[in-house]
Amino acid sequence: MMTLVIVLMLVFSYLLIATGHFTGVNKAAIAMFLGTISWVVFVIWGDDFVQSQHAAEYAEFLGGAESTSKTVKYFIYDKIFLNYVGRAAAIVMFLLATMSIIEILNNNGCFDFINEWIRTRNSKRLLWTITLATFILSATLDNLTTAMLMLVIMHSIVKSRSQRMLIGSAIVLAACCGGCFTVIGDCTGLLLWGDEAVTATHFSGYLALPAIAAWVIPTFLINRELPARLDIEWTVAPYRGDDTRLNRWQRVLMLFVGLGGLWFVPTFLSLTRLSPFLGALCVLSVLWVVNEAFNRKLMNADQMSQRRFPRVLQYGAIQQMLFVMGIMLGFGAVSETGVLGTIATWIETNVGNIWIIGFISGLLSSAVDMFTVAVSDISFAQSLHGMAGDAGAYAQNGAFWLIIAFSTAVGGCLLSVGSVSGIALMQMEHIRLSWYVRRIAPKVLAGWIIGMAVLFIEHLLVP
Repeated sequence: MMTLVIVLMLVFSYLLIATGHFTGVNKAAIAMFLGTISWVVFVIWGDDFVQSQHAAEYAEFLGGAESTSKTVKYFIYDKIFLNYVGRAAAIVMFLLATMSIIEILNNNGCFDFINEWIRTRNSKRLLWTITLATFILSATLDNLTTAMLMLVIMHSIVKSRSQRMLIGSAIVLAACCGGCFTVIGDCTGLLLWGDEAVTATHFSGYLALPAIAAWVIPTFLINRELPARLDIEWTVAPYRGDDTRLNRWQRVLMLFVGLGGLWFVPTFLSLTRLSPFLGALCVLSVLWVVNEAFNRKLMNADQMSQRRFPRVLQYGAIQQMLFVMGIMLGFGAVSETGVLGTIATWIETNVGNIWIIGFISGLLSSAVDMFTVAVSDISFAQSLHGMAGDAGAYAQNGAFWLIIAFSTAVGGCLLSVGSVSGIALMQMEHIRLSWYVRRIAPKVLAGWIIGMAVLFIEHLLVP
């Protein structure tokens, strides 16, 4: 009975997340409510769940002592709950580090080079330049923060709202595609990498071409709808004398420390076997020291005292991190009931084909949320096949993990409500869902299908 209650809470939460754009209910709040209440219900009826799922481990934990409600709660906390907290916290800490790195670089004008790079009225050049920059940066940094950075840059220079709607849609797609082909560019890749379901080199090697195809094709189609000359208003470069006085070489050096350091994180993991967030925090600490060394003359100024700490702890960033934490904790509670194995068995029996599962997952991602659907698929697969122990599609670097990572990321762009950056674009440019479905969704669908075809051919050629 309590298993059914927890599952129904999960389903109801999914419905609220999927309809959040219409109801106005914040999906981070929904996820956190799911994550907390699911574990409260689990603990209240903990004895039944522990005896059915962890009888041997619990008996060893007791060591011959008598079982009480208190020992059950201690067992759940020490042996079950903290494992899921650790997995979720590792991703959240990585997001915190990357968002902080972006904030420090942005405060010091390290991204002003992008404004200089895209300084043109030619629609083709501007669109491809800004989406290329988005694609590259999102592969290294958090794709949500990268998308928001580029959307702000685009919004400040393009005067026409209709043109901003098209270019903004291309930016969101480029961020999702760029983030999905590296293990540090998207939460799904981080989760798979942390669970050792994939390795960094293999993951990027297989998903690079599909991601490029899924980005290039819709962007080409969007470019055809833009006029030859854009309605541009070039603003004066922001005066940064109040918070930084870095010259160009110092900004380049900080950019190298921040972005180059994050590219070293996969090597850090392979050498130490420690969580990736430790490597990201190390990069952040070094960048922070460089920041204070370069800006030491401003450290006591009133302006610098307000900007010394990164402004990452703002409402939007906290929402994303709490959403990830809530979803992973909620699915952890559902997983411990044992019902995921039953559902996964049914899916494998009645669907079976991993490519069909990937296609369905992409469609669901467009309406629910790409990370939510990806966590669901990964949890179902792991309940049957383990982290990466079985042979075939579910082994380490198996095709299933790659399909899910790609399909949920790109499929989430079919509708603008499938990703946080897509929702941000809708709010920033007041885009209606009907306009997005009519003008953007068919283009994204074409790129997604071709990208899936490229991934399928790669799987046939290099199984």
